[in-house]
Amino acid sequence: MATTTETVTLPYEQAPETAEDLDWADLITLDLSKFERDGGKQELAVEFQRAIEEVGFFYVTGHGLSREDIDTQYALAKSVLSLSPEQKQLYRAALEAGDYNGWKPPGTRDLIPGVKDNFEIYNIPKFIAEHATRPHPEVVREHWSTIEAFSKKIHERIVRKLLVIFAITLELPDEEWFVKRHRYEEPSGDHLRYMKYLRRNEEENRKLGGVWLKGHSDMGSLTLLFRQPVAALQVLAKDGKWKWVRPQTDALTCNLADALHFLTNGYLKSSIHRVVAPPQDQAHIDRLGVIYMVRIEDSTDLVPITDSPVLQRLGLTSEEVLDADGIPVKAGEWVKQRIIKNLGSGTGSAKGDNSESDVEIVKGIKIKYYE
Repeated sequence: MATTTETVTLPYEQAPETAEDLDWADLITLDLSKFERDGGKQELAVEFQRAIEEVGFFYVTGHGLSREDIDTQYALAKSVLSLSPEQKQLYRAALEAGDYNGWKPPGTRDLIPGVKDNFEIYNIPKFIAEHATRPHPEVVREHWSTIEAFSKKIHERIVRKLLVIFAITLELPDEEWFVKRHRYEEPSGDHLRYMKYLRRNEEENRKLGGVWLKGHSDMGSLTLLFRQPVAALQVLAKDGKWKWVRPQTDALTCNLADALHFLTNGYLKSSIHRVVAPPQDQAHIDRLGVIYMVRIEDSTDLVPITDSPVLQRLGLTSEEVLDADGIPVKAGEWVKQRIIKNLGSGTGSAKGDNSESDVEIVKGIKIKYYE
């Protein structure tokens, strides 16, 4: 008989990195320990400029989280996702209604005929009143205060600083422009994510061409990926080639997402990335991840910022993102509809062949996918 909880084992042992010589992306690193120094924020904004010019991916160090903090979350992720399907089913996310909090089982949609997706997720929303009564497995409740502290540290020590850097980069009069629209206590889709890609056999990988999750953009403002040594993440570079994203010791991997893209008319690029089969020396490992998803407040209109001198000089302040009815898209509704379309429909609606027909329509707006 299955137990009601799983043991959280520390210290958590990460998988060894691949020994293969892969075509790694050249990404900048933002050292947030500079933030409080005189001129530090401005220096970081200059460094961030390169991420904008490249692919919208970058590393973050000096983030104030200890290795123990992060390893504890990996141990929790392993425990939660090791529960039996029957136990996890009690917390299944209402994907069909656009709610991704809770458990997303593997195999909820077809990638190609006969092959379903191989990832499962457990999302824990930020710690505000509207989520206070949401049920969670016992192992989560047992470590509730630890998870809450981790979530709030991420917001205060990392997210807030990055949002200030973005505002300075855009030369906004108020360097807290983004901070004021990403308040932790206000309704938005921020969540901590435990995620696992299950290993595939050679036959499935052959049928998929090695692509486990098609090239796509993320829904919110920012995605923060804690060190994940199993190589599988790739980013679409400016030259149209896929580059591997290398894990860095004590660094987070960050990427920009849809909301910032819409608010800046594409100046802050929502980076295109995908997940592929790991190298041969890691092919036998289930790929466990800890991720923090940053979402702008639900009520925000996703229209270009008008008081950025940078966007004004580039002529990027006038083209609004409107839905099929000519109404500005709200951030919360954008995320909800993308979830329904992408995860709640039960099918992979885009072929992933890089063609113009390889799109899905969300709120009257085209979302393109890439193989």
